[in-house]
Amino acid sequence: MKFVIIACVAAVALAAPQYDSSEEFVPILKDDRVHEDDGTFNFDFEAANGIRVSQAGSPDGDEDAVVKAGEYSYTAPDGTPVVVKYVADENGFQPQSDLLPVAPEFPHPIPQFVLDQIAKAAEEDRNRRDDSDERYN
Repeated sequence: MKFVIIACVAAVALAAPQYDSSEEFVPILKDDRVHEDDGTFNFDFEAANGIRVSQAGSPDGDEDAVVKAGEYSYTAPDGTPVVVKYVADENGFQPQSDLLPVAPEFPHPIPQFVLDQIAKAAEEDRNRRDDSDERYN
């Protein structure tokens, strides 16, 4: 019986989480939060490693929605500074950043093989209409 108890204690000790002491401790430099009774809020957060978050929001009229605006910034692992500004409202989350991909301007050039395929489909539609007209005449 003592062996079973010792084995259980040993199993629990081995299963305990092991913490890696090589992880860097990052101090919080700023953490300001304000929540008003009318539902408006804002907060500012800054860590010593350069991460910053700032956001403000307020209730949106009759709906149970909240309109938010803010920005966050950090340094990417390759050293690139990242800054994202955003608005979140009835139109969804709308981020803006120089690092976000941008769709090509429209109208963009349409490749010739696509134009050929469109022409072929239009010709097939005309032929089908001509065939169906002949059947009913």
